[in-house]
Amino acid sequence: MPDTDTPPLATPYPLLRELSSELGWGLAMVRAVVLQAAHPQIAAALMDDSTFLTHPWRRLHNTMVSMQRQFDEHPEVREREVARLNRLHARIAGVDANGAAFSGMDPEARAWVLATLFESTVAMRRNSGRPLAWTAQQQLYFEFRLMLAGFGDDPAGLPEDLAHFWPYYEQMLTERLEHSAAVDSVLHRLLDTMPPPPLLHSQRTAWAAARSIAGPVAARITIASLPASFRDRVQIDTPVLSGALMAGAYRGTGLAALFLPGATNPWAIADLLDPEDDQPVSMVFGAVLRGASALTSAVRAVRPHGTSSRPGSDPAPWSARDFFTHVLDQTGDGTLSWPDLASLAREIASRLDLDADREANVYTAFHSWWQELAAALDTDGDGVISLQQYVDGAPTLPAPALVTLADVLFDATDADHSGTISPQEYHRLLHTGFAHQLTTTPDGDLTKTAFTTEFLHFMAGRRPDPAWERLTTDS
Repeated sequence: MPDTDTPPLATPYPLLRELSSELGWGLAMVRAVVLQAAHPQIAAALMDDSTFLTHPWRRLHNTMVSMQRQFDEHPEVREREVARLNRLHARIAGVDANGAAFSGMDPEARAWVLATLFESTVAMRRNSGRPLAWTAQQQLYFEFRLMLAGFGDDPAGLPEDLAHFWPYYEQMLTERLEHSAAVDSVLHRLLDTMPPPPLLHSQRTAWAAARSIAGPVAARITIASLPASFRDRVQIDTPVLSGALMAGAYRGTGLAALFLPGATNPWAIADLLDPEDDQPVSMVFGAVLRGASALTSAVRAVRPHGTSSRPGSDPAPWSARDFFTHVLDQTGDGTLSWPDLASLAREIASRLDLDADREANVYTAFHSWWQELAAALDTDGDGVISLQQYVDGAPTLPAPALVTLADVLFDATDADHSGTISPQEYHRLLHTGFAHQLTTTPDGDLTKTAFTTEFLHFMAGRRPDPAWERLTTDS
């Protein structure tokens, strides 16, 4: 096998790209996330700084976009994405509940992420009845080590060859990993409370009924697929019938990959949920869920908080409580702190694919707004703003930093420096993967004054706007 000093190929990860196009890779990724969540550094970051529990569909979309960029055949696209991810990880740092420091740039943790992705991909093919040959495993392992080096990490963070990888991996499973709240959150809270994808928000009752069955089944499949030594290490019991469910799920995805490769490609399925094309399949999904709803409970349309604004309408103002819960509390922990606003900065910077300087401007503007909010509302000085503190202080909130933030966002969105934001630029800012087409995209260009007015109305909680709601939620 070639070593990691070999010049990168035009398509550097051909086997990984091929395997990630199989339906079973979705199962493999959930499995890998559980193994990652057991690493102390990753667990702390997930629980302190991540929105994967509160906005899983948005996280899925962002991950898929990032992977597409990393698989791109143009080196400049790959390099730009790697630089963006490194900047993102460099901003993840803190102290966990036990006083231990954590960092998104921890070399061992970054290597462990790729190790779990490699091993879970191998396990996917083994469990599906189509195991990878040893030479294919060697090629896949080489690609993951190449990816690690591409991120600027020492490729020696992973053993130099596959023969030495497996002892390293087993040692990590049995000695380094821990049973954490993050593990339980992925296995139970995430799968049990997964909100409907934005395309299906109008079918919340049916989705809840389907999730009540699918959530526990998905947890059982995932648990049974985990290495036995890991389950013993973190003391996770394997529920009854889990092994049979796991075997059936993986074998089913394997058969689907063989006989329906195009229809079961995860990327293709994501495209079906993407609002850019008003595809007939969305109507099929809706019909299936409506039928399920009729069998399980009375069918009724459950609207999201507030009502969607339409041209000419004058929607009622947000309540401070609803705005706090649905928009500001991005991490879902019941408080407002810097990680909540940092998640919004991260979302915008990723969506607009900003360079380092403009990304830094967005983060700085959001941090200034956080400091302004904290100075006005954090009356007990504990570094967080409670729901009640926000409700009590909302009527008299200061606005200077929010106005500055609007200016920064306008400049970041105005890609052609025309002094106005075109409908296309506005859509690029507000469009979230898997969301419905934006009904509030302007017909013409927006001036800075008009953009600022709309932004301030929403972020001050004065007026709901479905477009801005989609930026801050999954829809």
